[in-house]
Amino acid sequence: MDTINHQDFSKIRTMKVNYIIIYLLCFSSLGFAQNRKLKQANKLYDNKAYSEAAVLFSELDENQETLLKLGDCYYYNSQMSEATSAYKKLFTQFKDSLNSDVYFRYAHAMYGEIDYDNADVIMSEYLGNEINTKTFIEKLERGVPYNYEIEAINTGTSSGDFGISYYGDTLVFASLRNSDNPNYEWNGKPYLDLYQATISEDKNLENIIPFSDEINSKTHESNAVFSKDGKTMYFSRTNDKRIEIGEEKYAPVKIYRAELIDNEWQNITATPFSSDMYSTQHPALNEDNTRLYFSSDMPGSNGSFDIYYVEINGESFSDPINLGSDINTKHLEQFPFISNEGVLYFASNGHQGLGGLDVFMSYPKDSIFTTPLNVGKTLNSGLDDFGFILKDSLQEGFFSSNRNGVDKIFAFKRTENIRVFTVEGDVRDKNTKAILPGTTVTLLNLDGTIAGEMVVGEDGKYTFETEPNKTYKIEGYRDFYIPTIEEFTTNDEGKIEINIELEIESYDDAEEIVVTKPDGYIYIELENIYFDLDKWDIKPQAARTLDVLVNLLKKYPRMEVQLGAHTDSRSSEEYNLNLSNNRANATLEYLISNGISKSRLESKGFGESQPLVNCGDNCTEVEYAINRRCEFIILK
Repeated sequence: MDTINHQDFSKIRTMKVNYIIIYLLCFSSLGFAQNRKLKQANKLYDNKAYSEAAVLFSELDENQETLLKLGDCYYYNSQMSEATSAYKKLFTQFKDSLNSDVYFRYAHAMYGEIDYDNADVIMSEYLGNEINTKTFIEKLERGVPYNYEIEAINTGTSSGDFGISYYGDTLVFASLRNSDNPNYEWNGKPYLDLYQATISEDKNLENIIPFSDEINSKTHESNAVFSKDGKTMYFSRTNDKRIEIGEEKYAPVKIYRAELIDNEWQNITATPFSSDMYSTQHPALNEDNTRLYFSSDMPGSNGSFDIYYVEINGESFSDPINLGSDINTKHLEQFPFISNEGVLYFASNGHQGLGGLDVFMSYPKDSIFTTPLNVGKTLNSGLDDFGFILKDSLQEGFFSSNRNGVDKIFAFKRTENIRVFTVEGDVRDKNTKAILPGTTVTLLNLDGTIAGEMVVGEDGKYTFETEPNKTYKIEGYRDFYIPTIEEFTTNDEGKIEINIELEIESYDDAEEIVVTKPDGYIYIELENIYFDLDKWDIKPQAARTLDVLVNLLKKYPRMEVQLGAHTDSRSSEEYNLNLSNNRANATLEYLISNGISKSRLESKGFGESQPLVNCGDNCTEVEYAINRRCEFIILK
């Protein structure tokens, strides 16, 4: 029997050690290469160079960080098939440890692939309520005011064009076609410039030239808009240097103003409401050029980009005014446009849609806009649709979309939606007889189930399909109005004209104690509620006053109210703010204890910040008492 001597054993052991060393060196080298590539990929990602970063992340080992950032790189460049693939792997392995915003991006990536069923599952988890996009689209088909016929226009390049606007008899748009410009790290394509063109009868752009050497620079210019006389323009321009905000560096976008003097654009200056600390972009003028609408992520926004406006007074501007939570969500609201009838069109991915940015419309009501309406699938796609503009009173215009893989400009013609329904009517104010566009009209079966629902268009008309010889109820509802229900029975043809114009009445008209004040808010005017010094207990006299409010809220179950408490200026601001909050909360608790749902109430203490009498610390007792008050504002 052979045996291994000591020398042979030593040789074998030495060989094993050498193999292990070689293996470890190879493994260490691979690990070093992976770490170096990851560091490089993260640097590109942090600098928003998503195209280059995606290449490196795709070559790295798959883990939560690399899959997430790979999916994001594809998502932010609208490569939804690739984004869906990366996010799917991410969710398969790491779903429970992901931030909720990743759910939002994953769902929209699948919407971009028209995978409604799977996208709805993820979006429902994100929102906490069930989403059914197919049913939503069917409702839009019944409810939208217009259908759109669209066609991509020939712009002479496939590099990417968007953000078109009317300028006299010509069109101005943004394009990536200037190859002399440096490349933008985000997508690896040239920086945007503005171009001017004419439009042919078959909707193609002709005679395309750079817009102006005074306007175009080595950074992005886009989304130009012009005053009616053509002598003033506003446009978006990206800073040429990045600014460090928090832990990230940004190149903010600003809105610039320019004047046409001696046929040249001069006095090109950033608007005063722009800043190095946030972006302002996508300017849009109203019909009489007294307001400039725009999108911004300035402090006070709902989370991402919101739509704002400023009042224009010559060369000066008011402070920016946010359009509020009916229009703005915590996601993107961008590319506003105001028609000559005052209807707001904008792009959003925060309201329910078909995927990516969708175009929405919202009707004006006094100083606010009504709940937005998705314009429907005849214009919107599963990817980004934005930059909608309308030609005067004509039913034609342009919008932009990346539905074919790159930003392109589309022309549209729209027609009234032929609503094949048999119950018709319109919605009007009971007292003024004015048409009320934006009102929600709901058709109900007698058992209360919904048979149909729509938001009426500019003509205020609604139409629903019904069955003959059947009894229905129809309800009209809009914010600040009393919901009204009419009952009717269809005839043998299943068609009846229902006109509820005398049934939609505002709270202001219906109740003497409800008053619209010059500040635009709708108040419930009650006797003042008094509290003992430094106290917030509800006294018997205050309870009697609040009982009037309880009865009003029970009378109108959809009414929602803000309870605002104010103090006089005695004591410190901090003390008064705390005191007013306590009093507002005590008022809220009293209403809840009397059967009013908390979801209909909002309490807010204002301290001494909003005195009715500006007497400072030299007030009479009467003036102190006037400032020490509770106010009730109707929110809905």
